[in-house]
Amino acid sequence: MAKAHPALLEDESDIERLLGYNLKRAYMIVRDDFRNQVEQSVLSPRAFSVLTLIVESSGMTQSEVARQLGIERSGLVAIIDDLEARGLAERRAVPGDRRAQALIATEAGYELHAQILARVQAHERALLAPLDRAEQVQLLTLLRKFRSAHEKDEAS
Repeated sequence: MAKAHPALLEDESDIERLLGYNLKRAYMIVRDDFRNQVEQSVLSPRAFSVLTLIVESSGMTQSEVARQLGIERSGLVAIIDDLEARGLAERRAVPGDRRAQALIATEAGYELHAQILARVQAHERALLAPLDRAEQVQLLTLLRKFRSAHEKDEAS
């Protein structure tokens, strides 16, 4: 699996220098490994992200979850419908706002989340293993900085 250092080389193709190409290829590696670690019948990457937010921030509204994850509200409804049908989450009315619904993880949702989180953390440790600890921190720091600079601030 060891390859030559991926620094820009003189004879490298133009595509290898493109940010989008490299991000997409990296995402495909992460996505495919996630799917190998967590059966799609258990939870998709998107459903896992939604369940994680619900577990971490009980009572978050559907709109807040959609905004946080950058998911269209219509797409989120299908994910929440599935989580609710499987007994992993519940919708509850928000006092004072008849249109908003708070999302609450059920006991089964907490349990499944804990099981999958352990597998996801192991999958990410394995994917990041070629990098030393400082490089792992640097990669995540740079990705967060990039996202922060380019994500639209929904509050404004």
